[in-house]
This record gives sequence, C-alpha cells and structure tokens, in this order.
Amino acid sequence: MALSGNGWATVFDGPETSILGDLDDAIRALTPGVIATWNGARFDLPFLEDRAVRAGIELGLQLFADPHYRSRHEPLPGHEGGYVATWYDHRHLDAYAVYRADVGAMMHLPCGLKSLAKFIGLSPVEVDRERIHDLTTQELHDYVASDAIMTRELALRRWNTAHRHIDLL
Repeated sequence: MALSGNGWATVFDGPETSILGDLDDAIRALTPGVIATWNGARFDLPFLEDRAVRAGIELGLQLFADPHYRSRHEPLPGHEGGYVATWYDHRHLDAYAVYRADVGAMMHLPCGLKSLAKFIGLSPVEVDRERIHDLTTQELHDYVASDAIMTRELALRRWNTAHRHIDLL
C-alpha cells in the first residue's frame, strides 16, 4: 500500500494491522483534499474497508453505495458495485473512471493503470505478477510506490475534467 503526494511517496508494509493503521494515520495527517485511486471505487476502498473490519480497526474511510456506478467487470466479492467515499476530510476521485469514460471509450483502449501510463509516456515499474513473491523488499516498494505515483500523475494530467468526477456526497 502506498500514498503519493507532490514529490513524495510513502510505502506502508509490515503486519496488516500496522499497514491499515499507519495508512489511516497518514491520511488523517494530510491537509484535506482529494484522494485519487485507480479503480478504488470498485476495488481498493471496499477491499481496505473489508480488511479493516476483519482486523478490528476503525478507519476514517466512509463508503456509500453508488447506484450510478457501472462496470462490465464483476464487483469485489461481497459487494454489489462501486462506491463514493470520503476518508476523514478528504474526498475521493477514481481516476480510472475518468479515463474509462472518455479516453478508453473513444479510443477503444484498455484502461489498466500501467498500460495507460505507458500510452501517455510515463514509465511505471512493472514486474511479473506471478513472481511478485520473489521481489526484494526494495523492488516491491518501488513497484507499489510506482502505482501510487502513476495514479496521481494520471489524475493531475486530466484535472481540468477529472475534478467533475470527484465523489459528491
């Protein structure tokens, strides 16, 4: 798990309870703004919420079912679809939805994070996902941080239209 900001990226690792608690603390400490995810409405945020519930950890994350969310993919098990969200005083932007709505539809492109990042000239860290368990700690940190950095960069590159997709509650 990683967070990325202007010129920084923080990777959270260790036992799951530490990852969840440290991530929540880091988000709480940030100046209120927008948290951008890639497919977070359908996967990352409900996954984190489920893991926190199982671990007995309270997060500042609030999820609300989004009846307008549409996806051709199956939702996360135990969930019916996507969500709008807040995390403490932060609003949420699913940058995947921004690109899927126009670039993916108009150009018939898959909107995977790494493939889209490469398409627009970014250099995401890629690994053989079947061999992820063989990565060194540093390689794994670089991979996870890259995803957070790519998500932030893609959201910023489309900010003029992306801000319209920020979750409204």
